[in-house]
Amino acid sequence: MKIYNEVSHHCSVITTELYSTSFSSAIKLLQKDLRDPIFHIYGFVRFADEIVDTFHEHDKETLLAEFTKETYQALDRKISLNPILHSFQQVVNRYNIDRELIAAFFRSMELDLSEVTYDKQGYSEYIYGSAEVVGLMCLYVFCNGEVQLYNQLKPYAQSLGAAFQKINFLRDIKADAEQLNRVYFPDVDFNHFTSEMKAAIEADIALDFANAYKGIVLLPSSSRMGVYTAYRYYLSLFDKIKTASPQQLLTIRIRVPNFQKWLILLKAKMTVQFNIL
Repeated sequence: MKIYNEVSHHCSVITTELYSTSFSSAIKLLQKDLRDPIFHIYGFVRFADEIVDTFHEHDKETLLAEFTKETYQALDRKISLNPILHSFQQVVNRYNIDRELIAAFFRSMELDLSEVTYDKQGYSEYIYGSAEVVGLMCLYVFCNGEVQLYNQLKPYAQSLGAAFQKINFLRDIKADAEQLNRVYFPDVDFNHFTSEMKAAIEADIALDFANAYKGIVLLPSSSRMGVYTAYRYYLSLFDKIKTASPQQLLTIRIRVPNFQKWLILLKAKMTVQFNIL
């Protein structure tokens, strides 16, 4: 089993590194014993997301249903021949992650299989299942069984996940609308996307960021630097989005250049190391 566990772990790491250099860098700033579980969570999330976002020439509904079934089988059997699921089940079972978080995640993935127009409640529920629960899974790892600390930090972790997801929505407006026929923001018409609409979305994200920061400063030192770095990266992306016009968001994908990512990483490390959060 040792070799298979290592193979499964490397599959999760490779998946994370190929899909997101930014998250990979942030994970590597966590205390060493926290890195593997977070890689395993991200690998699982990435595979599910890939099914609904890119497998257009295949029966996505069947693939997601099978992946969901295999996930729960892996959790119950404590083993899977899918190395990504094998790594994920190890994390869930080791840290006693609430399975309702996984169920909520799959409910949001199922919504991505069809065209959905979200009202405010549906929008909140989608973000909870697609992003907030991922932050909560990670928080289980960061808190390592400290229930009181988990409950204290839970709302802040949800705010951080929500902020990340909403920024992704803004960044990916063009691809979501044109390629996937998705509009997540309620009461927003991208055929008439105004500065006022954009400003309202940004104000909501700013509130999420402000609340998330309150939790970051309370995180154990073992996870604070990695989480703060991811926070600073998304805050930088948010700043770029705020300076773009609605029309620019509909025509280009805003990104943070690699050199700026390294500056963010350096500044975040110094900020945490010198305790000036």
